[in-house]
Amino acid sequence: MKVAPSILSADFGNLQHDVEEICNAGCDFVHVDVMDGHFVPNLTIGPVVVSSVAKCATKPLDIHLMVENNTFFVDLFAPLKPEYISFHVEEEKHPHRLIQKIRSYGIKPAIVLNPHTPPESIEYLIGDLDMILLMSVNPGFGGQSFIESVLAKAKKLNEMRNKLNPNCLIEVDGGVSDKNIRSLKAVGVDVVVAGSYVFKHDSKEEAIKSLQI
Repeated sequence: MKVAPSILSADFGNLQHDVEEICNAGCDFVHVDVMDGHFVPNLTIGPVVVSSVAKCATKPLDIHLMVENNTFFVDLFAPLKPEYISFHVEEEKHPHRLIQKIRSYGIKPAIVLNPHTPPESIEYLIGDLDMILLMSVNPGFGGQSFIESVLAKAKKLNEMRNKLNPNCLIEVDGGVSDKNIRSLKAVGVDVVVAGSYVFKHDSKEEAIKSLQI
């Protein structure tokens, strides 16, 4: 299991320290939640801050857009050369076009599904994706409880992925901890995003290692 700690739960007064700490602790990606206050009821960070994160991170960035006007934000963040940029299928009218645009920047495209969105909604897009992110909480805020029905959804998506694009990763974001990591692995999840669990743990290294099963 790969682990992508979400800096949404980091101490923004000591952001460089926290980013360096999770990278040194062995995380696989640095997950960056970009919220615009419109698609979700929260406002987070823009490219100026993420540029600073990119400079001190020794692991690839995984940028999760929770925004309206996805194309604008892709153009804004693409120069930072993250490993992945993911966008919500619920907000995008032309997802295939946006996937192509992300890939044209040399970045791996990913699509996000909210808890209520069925895997079937992206059946004809899976072949063009490098990763699918399943939200296991309602997007917008950290520290929420895991929605158990996402396990069945991940299992169904895993079956679709194995048939249509075995190289596409499945990522889960929200309420992830050592309590549900084995259940997530059992249904085919490859990457987990963990914010509060990692950053509020006494040892970030122990927290990350407990998820890398």
